[in-house]
Amino acid sequence: MSDPTVYLDTFPSWLKTLASDVGDFAPLLRAEALSETQRRFVAGGVNYIFKSLDLIPDGIEDLGYIDDAFVIRVAAALVDQEAPGAPAPVRRLAAEASTIRDFLGPDYARLEAYVRALTKGAARGRSVDEVIGDPATRDTLLGEVSSWVASYQVPSFQRDEKNLVKLRAFLDSKLPRP
Repeated sequence: MSDPTVYLDTFPSWLKTLASDVGDFAPLLRAEALSETQRRFVAGGVNYIFKSLDLIPDGIEDLGYIDDAFVIRVAAALVDQEAPGAPAPVRRLAAEASTIRDFLGPDYARLEAYVRALTKGAARGRSVDEVIGDPATRDTLLGEVSSWVASYQVPSFQRDEKNLVKLRAFLDSKLPRP
């Protein structure tokens, strides 16, 4: 792990931009320039926002939404890895995934595997297959994203190294082991 102040500065800024990040990322579900695999990563990442059992429960003070910010960035990195030259929102979020990689070190691979597995999952009874294959389901998801973006309240994230320790502990206990 590099200097903790990097994470203590970066992670709160990601919470401030989470709604706009999701709002920029979600419309890529309709991007014909993206392959189906890339759109699956987008769908898995966006669907994650609505999972009732995510890695860190949203109500956990200081940490509740940081996993959402992580998942969106890792999903963007997977989109970009699949075919470099993705749209600007993907490239920006994908580049920011390097901070997560630095923070988690070898455990980044576990988070990446988790995000890959989201392409086979569901949230609110809506599978990634349905989001990709059914325009009405995709439109419903995009409508929910718009509502979520409009109602998102930026949570706190105190500049305390204990939060970084708690964050690592949550992820270590929740991410599947290979």
